[in-house]
Amino acid sequence: MSRSGTAETVEVTRMDEQQSKREEIERLQRIAHFFDSAFAIPGTSLRIGWDSIIGLIPGVGDLIGMAPLAFYLRLARKYRLGGGVYARLIANQGLDFVLGTIPVVGDLFDWGFKANARNAKLLIERLEA
Repeated sequence: MSRSGTAETVEVTRMDEQQSKREEIERLQRIAHFFDSAFAIPGTSLRIGWDSIIGLIPGVGDLIGMAPLAFYLRLARKYRLGGGVYARLIANQGLDFVLGTIPVVGDLFDWGFKANARNAKLLIERLEA
């Protein structure tokens, strides 16, 4: 293969990687919106998501709210974002889970903390860097 062919292959690979990152960023934004801000609370500027709603189910709801963590960790691994990013992702989702298990207080915390939005923001910042 000629040098030109190799250069074209490298360029196509970079374009594919950039497209993949854009798609991952869009997916992160959709997940964060779904879990943390899908619904407006009438008469306020507050938004809640499905994480807050399913979190009202004792035990099971908070466990279901941990599901997006697997996707976040997969992305961090795929793009080799490092142990510090893993730790923050786990800490955000873990704090949301642990405090979410406390009746009423945990639900209020969940509405304000928005672990999925925090994790999406962290990953998007690293992917765009």
